[in-house]
Amino acid sequence: MVELRQLEYFVAVAEECHFTRAAKRMHVAQSGLSASIRALEVELGAPLFLRTTRQVELTQAGRALLPEARRALGSVESAKDAVAAVQGLLRGTLSVGSLQCLHVVHLPAVLSRFHELHPGVEIRMRQSGNAELVEDVRAGRLDLAFVTRQPKIADDLRVSTLSSEPLVLACSPQSPFATRESVELAELDGRSFVDFNADWGTRDEVDRALAAAGVERRVAVEVNDVHSLLDFVGFGLGVALVPQSFANKSDSVRFLGIRGDVDVPFAETVVVTGNTPGAAAGVLLDVVFEARAGRLRVAG
Repeated sequence: MVELRQLEYFVAVAEECHFTRAAKRMHVAQSGLSASIRALEVELGAPLFLRTTRQVELTQAGRALLPEARRALGSVESAKDAVAAVQGLLRGTLSVGSLQCLHVVHLPAVLSRFHELHPGVEIRMRQSGNAELVEDVRAGRLDLAFVTRQPKIADDLRVSTLSSEPLVLACSPQSPFATRESVELAELDGRSFVDFNADWGTRDEVDRALAAAGVERRVAVEVNDVHSLLDFVGFGLGVALVPQSFANKSDSVRFLGIRGDVDVPFAETVVVTGNTPGAAAGVLLDVVFEARAGRLRVAG
């Protein structure tokens, strides 16, 4: 029978790519960790690592086991958290992922409120692109992630919508479009654009919308934050399709609606968790929706 300790050792070796470092991380003797891994391989009937004198790599069987091992260990932690929550005490670690260009939730305020309520939980947060964040939640490396909705998300994930808003055209005051109230997507054919890096922010949604409208474009400037994008647009280095709420972020950029026969593209921001999020992730979601409802209180 596979034991949880064996899975913990397996994940440590897989992440460290080194038996000695994994043993140090788990505070055990290397001989004991190696023996546990060998017993796991015997139990599963397959080698999990390719061992050389210089490095350790996962076999095909090891790669298949890794996400399942992470999920199993995550479920155990969720069970512990659930019991702690019943006792009125949250513990452990909460791993959060987010797009850098998240604009519908003020994440520092949300995490500050969560820490105020549950100081015993260690918060870890990192930023990345949509696909990587979703995969990290699916693999158990993150408890939840704030991303732009993708066309297809795995069935073993839960998706909650935070906001849905139309995309609008952002252009400089000197642009030929600047005196108008709206444009058709077809008029943007061949234009230079400022946009986020691939898989970042609303880039994927914009790519899909323009492709559906048959619009070819050249992305002249790629950025990874909202304010840089609007600055480059304001100085005339390209136009951009951005969520309508970006209009509150700049006085030096003109914002126009999208009209015509095509459906107006929308940007949908969602939070992704596992199907059974842990207690800490559930509490953070409550704080997020409290913030969206305008009821967030932050200490200080």
